[in-house]
Amino acid sequence: MRILAIDYGEKRIGLAVSDPLGITAQPYATLQKDGTELNKLLDIIKEKEVTKIIIGLPINMNGTKGESAARVESFVEFLKTKITLEIEFVDERLSTKEVTDRLIEFDMSREKRRQNVDKLAATLILETYLNKNEIYRS
Repeated sequence: MRILAIDYGEKRIGLAVSDPLGITAQPYATLQKDGTELNKLLDIIKEKEVTKIIIGLPINMNGTKGESAARVESFVEFLKTKITLEIEFVDERLSTKEVTDRLIEFDMSREKRRQNVDKLAATLILETYLNKNEIYRS
């Protein structure tokens, strides 16, 4: 059961994948939103034999959905017209900020952070999902 996690941003889409058993999460890629991202995403889903998609839903701190969440939900509705895989939302509140803060702690340059933050945020989203569901598998 290979799971793909998506961190859907305004300019980029971060991706992370699980191992084939659905136990660990690894950063995979960052796609630029340049008009080719959907085809690239569909190719990755096929290539990696993805069976489920997890997508971060940016919920506001007060629990409401804002403009970013609406963009993600709209993307998911569009994606559902292209694939039949199960898609599940995970609260990604502050995931990108948490990853950015960690990268700053490691003294990573701004350019390196920009190149890595999205796929690392997707990895954090996937780790959150896997950890939550590990409780139910035990």
